[in-house]
Amino acid sequence: MRIFLNEIWYFFIANLRASYFGVFLLSIFLATEIITIPFVSRYDFIFLAAVGFQICALIFQFERLREFFVILLFHMLATGMELFKTHPAIGSWTYPGIGNAIFTLGTVPLFTGFLYSAIGSYISRAFLFLKLSYGRFPAYIHLWILAALIYLNFFTHHFFYDLRYLLSVYILVIFSRTKVCFRVYHKERSMPFLLTAFLTALFIWIAENIGTYTSIWLYPSQLKYWHLVSLNKIGSWFLLLVLSFALVSIIYRDKLQHARSKRV
Repeated sequence: MRIFLNEIWYFFIANLRASYFGVFLLSIFLATEIITIPFVSRYDFIFLAAVGFQICALIFQFERLREFFVILLFHMLATGMELFKTHPAIGSWTYPGIGNAIFTLGTVPLFTGFLYSAIGSYISRAFLFLKLSYGRFPAYIHLWILAALIYLNFFTHHFFYDLRYLLSVYILVIFSRTKVCFRVYHKERSMPFLLTAFLTALFIWIAENIGTYTSIWLYPSQLKYWHLVSLNKIGSWFLLLVLSFALVSIIYRDKLQHARSKRV
């Protein structure tokens, strides 16, 4: 029992270390909900805090330069999607305090890219702190086909057929035998890749509820009164995680290629 509890504790600490950027952002959301920041808008404060945090991460080598460039790419792709989703003609969600912010691009506060970058940062750091490896990883080309289709579908489903269910089936088929192996204490353990992705998407959904509860952004149905974000969003985050994994795999491609032949 003691060994099992130690494993749980070390697993929790490793995940906390890997998600440090996301935890920081959520802390800023909650803090600015309670405390009024003088002289600067809430969104601008979050943006400046995120930039400062990222600079410190590079200076103190919490992140390597190549990790930063991949996360920056994710930031740019996410900002493009945000511009589309928040356009008045689409209106998937809104940022109610954007009128007071300076650091904006159209309908999007510039800090929003960091929200998605935090996911990429978590996946990247998980490789280190959880000592990740994979068993029976599918052909690398499948990952990039999925990533491209998932990103495009976030735009095109507003005008054409929504491919998310077909994409989900594609994911289930090619990752059905893939295992995630990790070591946080003494023993290497494994779990299905699909379960790992679902649990991560669930935790992101919980974090999203914190974001909307603090009115950082709101969905149309939340404008009159707050309620939990639809559980359907877990599916969207699940797809986005696959896209995030593809981008982070630019750094760790050698491990994934090796994992194709690994048996678990």
